[in-house]
Amino acid sequence: MERDVAKILVTKEQIGNRIKELGEKISVDFRGKNPVLVTVLQGGIVFLCDLMREISVPITLDFLSISSYSGKAQTGVVRILKDLDKSIENRHVILVEDIIDTGLTLNFILGTLKARKPADISVCALLDKKVRRIVDITIDYIGFEIPDEFVVGYGMDYEQKYRNLPFIGVLKEEILGR
Repeated sequence: MERDVAKILVTKEQIGNRIKELGEKISVDFRGKNPVLVTVLQGGIVFLCDLMREISVPITLDFLSISSYSGKAQTGVVRILKDLDKSIENRHVILVEDIIDTGLTLNFILGTLKARKPADISVCALLDKKVRRIVDITIDYIGFEIPDEFVVGYGMDYEQKYRNLPFIGVLKEEILGR
């Protein structure tokens, strides 16, 4: 798999250090609040697992599964495949995302969650591809801002492969079929 990677954007060490910082900041900001961390399966699970171990306040977890991609392209249609298991009404919610690019999917998710009357919702994203943003979204906790490149690793995939790479990388053009 690693030979399919043209370059590494964020190393395993950089990811670990930044997640520690994010966990410390979230712990301070949510002291005494018992937040629920919500992530979108499947890409966000690796980030969530490492982040929650760096948070020192009590938390609960819940998961959404959505569909908005086909291969490497967004379809423009967002569907919920798996909904939350528990109510988030009056809860402090932290939406944990692997990557945010256009903001369209995140905007849909935030609208869906806000309709359920949480106390508040914060967004924590490992990667922010701000250059592609279409929808103005506030991201409360950002790991890394990245350029407009298709990335894999650390939970993110291309055709269900490369999720288990320990770093964030860019695939070679010939792999992407461009």
